[in-house]
Amino acid sequence: MSRPTMRAMVFEGAGLPLHLRRLPVPEPGPGELRIAVAACGVCRTDLHIVDGDLRHPKPALIPGHEIVGRVDACGAGVTAFTPGERVGVPWLGHACGACRYCLRHRENLCSAPLFTGYTRDGGYAEYAVADSAFCFRLPPAYDDEHAAPLLCAGLIGYRTLRMAGAANHARRIGIYGFGAAAHLVTQIAVAPGREVYAFTRAGDTRAQQLAYQTGACWAGSSELQSPVPLDAALIFAPVGALIPKALRDVDKGGIVVCGGIHMSDVPSMPYQVLWEERHLCSVANLTRTDGLALMDIAERTPLVTHTIAYPLEQANAALADLRESRLAGAAVLKISP
Repeated sequence: MSRPTMRAMVFEGAGLPLHLRRLPVPEPGPGELRIAVAACGVCRTDLHIVDGDLRHPKPALIPGHEIVGRVDACGAGVTAFTPGERVGVPWLGHACGACRYCLRHRENLCSAPLFTGYTRDGGYAEYAVADSAFCFRLPPAYDDEHAAPLLCAGLIGYRTLRMAGAANHARRIGIYGFGAAAHLVTQIAVAPGREVYAFTRAGDTRAQQLAYQTGACWAGSSELQSPVPLDAALIFAPVGALIPKALRDVDKGGIVVCGGIHMSDVPSMPYQVLWEERHLCSVANLTRTDGLALMDIAERTPLVTHTIAYPLEQANAALADLRESRLAGAAVLKISP
């Protein structure tokens, strides 16, 4: 008997469009889940893979790491999930558990990781296989489409904000690049009373409007000086020139956190912009603890995820709209096996 097949969008080389292929439905190995994918978010990291900014993806890759679906089958040894349960799959798809980073509870820096939609196949397909230890149960209040952005935009946004410091120390937050991550982290930040200042491309009124809708107290061009000294700056746009700009906007003792996985080169800058104990750091991936914490926040503080839905076959159009900054919110592929 021939194996059942599925539709999948496949990446076959940098700069090439994804191609719709019909592939065998994957079998879950020990400790793995096979998931019938209902929705998969389209992330800027996917765009960096497709455009060749992130090198060495697995051959014939199925992208996508904001996966929402139902457990279709369980591999040997899986006890935490049962068929029919709804789960989410994030970017960090596996950590070795044995390297010095994993042993220090820093699995986001694991020396032998696997990444969903990069070094293992992801969710631009009707079915996906994932390590059950790195899957999350999702808050039931969010439907599949609106849960998908939580799994990367929400998670990386949350980790970036957490690295900026507690609300009582980092009350004035600047956000540079207002897309999927920013519109979620703004809602998380303002809930305990922080002030959010949103910096967008010059003239991007849609992003500025979204910033106000999600709770920002000010929104304007990233070419402008911040209207107030900031305690922290979160950079989501992949633009290295924003680092010295943000350092100039933060007050003494402030912090600039770079939340993206890829950024253009940082220009030369005078030491003066870093002096007075300003800090500069980056976020790398996520931990399962981050995931559990965000799902708890999303359960207690309803987050409005602004999404734009595309069918699976239009994944290239979604990536193009993201590349050209035509989105106000998060793109999501709607998939029905």
